[in-house]
Amino acid sequence: MTKLMEWLLFATVFLGIWIVTITGNVSAPFITQWKQVILFLPVIVLVLFGLYAATVVLYRVFTFNNCEGAAIELQQQIEEAKEDLRSKGVHFRNKEE
Repeated sequence: MTKLMEWLLFATVFLGIWIVTITGNVSAPFITQWKQVILFLPVIVLVLFGLYAATVVLYRVFTFNNCEGAAIELQQQIEEAKEDLRSKGVHFRNKEE
């Protein structure tokens, strides 16, 4: 089962149960006690998902690793490319100009 199918299955089951509950087609004692929570459950789930997504993004930004070796290698490749282009007649401007 793919992730898309898992999400669609969860969404279908969740929305099915939610719609049956708010339309009153099921009468159970716990439904009357939790009617307000069940009514706003999609909004609560959306807010919790937003908090989770923001937390994951911020965590990954704060724990992003710098690759010093890769940066040095990239600078060397840039200098090699500039020298190759200079040998072919391309002139570069300095940053100070």
